[in-house]
Amino acid sequence: MTQNSQQTAVQNFAELGIAPALYNSLLKLNLTVPTPIQQKTIPTALEGKDVVGIAQTGTGKTLAFGLPMIQRLNQIKGCGLIVLPTRELALQVDEALYKVGAAVGLRTAVVIGGAPMGAQIRALNRNPHIIIATPGRLNDHLQQRTVRLNNVVIAVLDEADRMLDMGFAPQIKTIFQAISPERQTMLFSATMPAEILTMAKTYMKLPIQIEVAPTGTTVDKVTQEIFIIPQQDKFPLLEKLLTQYKGSVLIFTRTKHGAKKLNESIQSLGYTANEIHSNRSLGQRREALAGFKTGKYRVLVATDVASRGVDVVGIELVINYDLPENSEDYVHRIGRTARAGAVGHAISFATPYQRGELRDIERLVRKNIPISKTPELPPMRKGLTQQKTEAPRRRENTAPKNRDDYRSYRFHKPRRY
Repeated sequence: MTQNSQQTAVQNFAELGIAPALYNSLLKLNLTVPTPIQQKTIPTALEGKDVVGIAQTGTGKTLAFGLPMIQRLNQIKGCGLIVLPTRELALQVDEALYKVGAAVGLRTAVVIGGAPMGAQIRALNRNPHIIIATPGRLNDHLQQRTVRLNNVVIAVLDEADRMLDMGFAPQIKTIFQAISPERQTMLFSATMPAEILTMAKTYMKLPIQIEVAPTGTTVDKVTQEIFIIPQQDKFPLLEKLLTQYKGSVLIFTRTKHGAKKLNESIQSLGYTANEIHSNRSLGQRREALAGFKTGKYRVLVATDVASRGVDVVGIELVINYDLPENSEDYVHRIGRTARAGAVGHAISFATPYQRGELRDIERLVRKNIPISKTPELPPMRKGLTQQKTEAPRRRENTAPKNRDDYRSYRFHKPRRY
C-alpha cells in the first residue's frame, strides 16, 4: 500500500499524537512544525504498522522513525534496534534521539566498528531502550553472544538501500534471524530501487509505503551544475572554485587513496582541510567531522562513507571531484547541502568519456543538469599533476550497455571506501 496523496498540513507534533513529554522536548529544540515525511509517517508508525519511507535527504527522517519508536517503547515491553551503514550516521542518530528522549529517560547503546568492545558490552548490559548499530559490529556481538536481539520489538533500517545491497545483505539477514518475527519494521531512504524494495519487503508484513517525493528526488533548494573536463584539469578547476566560494566545502572522491592525496593537495594551497574514509580510525573521523562543523576545517574530503553520514547545516558547496560509482549515491552526496531548509549548490566534475554516467544520473533525478563552460584555469602547480590527481579507471570494457544491465551490475561491484 502506498501513501503519496496530499494530506492536510498539521501545525505541531501534538496533532500527530506525540506525547506531552516528547512534545516539550521538541519545543525546547525549536522544532515546532513537522516536516512532510514526519507528518505522514508518525501517525502510521504510532499504530505499530510496518513502514517504507522515501524522502529527500535532510528532511527529518530520523525523527520520523525516532519519535514513534521512543513513544511506543514506553508503552510496550521490549527494545528497539536501528541499523545503519556508517559510524558517523550512527553517532548522529544517537545524538538526535538523545536530545528528544532524555526527558523520558531514554537509554541507548551505540554498537559500531572502531570503538572498544568492552564499553559497548557494558552499554548493552544496562538494558538500553534502543540499540543503534552498524551491521558488521552488531554481527560481531551476535557471534560472541554479548548481545541478544530476541526482545527487539521495533526494528529500523536507515539508508535501507545501502543496507540491503549485496555488500550488507548477508549481515542484515543474520541480524533479522535473531529478531522475533512479531515486530514492527521500518525502512527509510532517499533512494529505493525496485530490486531493493522487493528485497526489503521480505522482512515486513503488509508495509505502508510513504513517498514524500519519488525515489531519486533531490532537494529543491540545491542547485546543480557539471563541468566536463580532462582529468588533468580537475585540480586547477577545484583551486579556482575554492577561491570563488568562501563557505564550507564538502568534496567527494571515489577512493580512499584519492581522498588522501586530494586532501594533501588542498592543504598545500593553504586551506584548512581534513579527510574521512574507512582507512581513518573512528577517532580521526570524529575529529574531522567535528572540526568541519565548527569551522576548524573549511574543506572536508570524503569517500561515499560520508555521503550518508554528514549532517552539517550550512555547507555552501558539495563538489563531486569524482562521479560516484552508483548513480543513487549522487542523490545522497548532494543532499549534504541545502539541509533543514537552507540553500546550497552542487558541482560535479566529469571527464569526456563519462557522459554515459551523467545520463544515468539525470535519468534518476529526472532533470537535465546544466553543463557549465570551463573558466580560465590557474596553471597546475609544479609536482601536483602526476602526484595529486588520480588517473581515471576506464569502464568501457566493463560498464553495462543499458540501464537494466546497469541496475544488475551495480549490485555486484565491490565497494571501495
